[in-house]
Amino acid sequence: MNVQAIREQFPILHQEVNGHPLVYLDNAASSQKPRSVIDAMVRYYEMDNANVHRGVHTLGSRATDAYEGAREKTAAFLHAASPQEIIFTRGTTTALNLVASGYARTACGEGDEIVITPMEHHSNLIPWQQAAKATGATLKYIPLQPDGSISLADAEKTITSRTKVVSISHVSNVLAVINPIKEIAEIAHRNHAIMVVDGAQSTPHMRVDVQDLNCDFYAFSGHKMCGPTGIGALYGKKALLEAMEPIEFGGEMIDHVDLYESTWKELPYKFEGGTPIIAGAVGLGAAIDFLQEIGMDAIEQHGQKLSAYAYDRLRAMDDITIYGPEKNRAGLVTFNLDEVHPHDLATVLDTKGIAIRAGHHCCQPLMRWLNVSSTARASFYLYNTEEDVDRLIDALHQTKEFFGYAIG
Repeated sequence: MNVQAIREQFPILHQEVNGHPLVYLDNAASSQKPRSVIDAMVRYYEMDNANVHRGVHTLGSRATDAYEGAREKTAAFLHAASPQEIIFTRGTTTALNLVASGYARTACGEGDEIVITPMEHHSNLIPWQQAAKATGATLKYIPLQPDGSISLADAEKTITSRTKVVSISHVSNVLAVINPIKEIAEIAHRNHAIMVVDGAQSTPHMRVDVQDLNCDFYAFSGHKMCGPTGIGALYGKKALLEAMEPIEFGGEMIDHVDLYESTWKELPYKFEGGTPIIAGAVGLGAAIDFLQEIGMDAIEQHGQKLSAYAYDRLRAMDDITIYGPEKNRAGLVTFNLDEVHPHDLATVLDTKGIAIRAGHHCCQPLMRWLNVSSTARASFYLYNTEEDVDRLIDALHQTKEFFGYAIG
């Protein structure tokens, strides 16, 4: 993978921040956008801007073709059986809320169980809290191993015949854990439960085949995979989506409206009420084209290589605590510099042009499990290099000096 050639396609990377060349290491929060994605959205607004599915004029037809073309690209990208199984949403959060409200609130009842893990992002935790409260179901957690991973033996013990929903992140946005989704889905199905996957941190970085994983729902966001903000998708097995009721009502999603009753369109449109995120879908389609041209296997290998390199360099430093397993890591590393608050650390690094994330990363229960209030996180993507990691390590040494440490 020619990283330097890839970097040339990202305009934002060619700038200085606080007098230093930008090193962007906050990709788990949001990735940067290549020129092809930016151009695709500008071209849509300049040439094709119109509402979809409604008008018979040329612009409406072109906009509809672009929008539905993006759906076909998304279905192929996830290896879905049909574009009908792809619902465009604002992102992972909206997609997971759709499942929690549209499926779980009718499928679950008193005495049933919803199973998640303590590592979940709030977007894959709070919707299930609310679903449990609304239905009388019990929210259960698969316990974490000392390194933050989960064991299949614990999954077997936690998922029971009373379980109706299992919802787990494919990759932890804090621990870099890659969860065994296919195996957990098998356990869930053996107990007649459905498997929901938060794919926000996996879809940008690895090949995803929802049919091979045999998950029932899979959610992801476009802005973490070189696409625009405000667009994402929910994959769902066709039979489950057909049985679900929509949770948003209005124009575009209806078939027939009477004064007192209405009926819904076929999939996927019954879940896409109102004017959809047309330009966002166009941008997402362009991002998928960009990633597939590079190759998801090459992107995954690059991210894991950088993660391992950063882990080894951080481990060689004194006064650094690293979180998550040593092996089988996704492309990020979460750590703390002893006696320095992560927000102070991130502020100092920013003065050197290095962007990292500091805070609880929308994982407050996991922070409590780690016995910290917050952490620092460096997350990598296809345009990052080992030199970026070296810049981070050098800046950490300088930060230690700034706060009165002796360099280890």
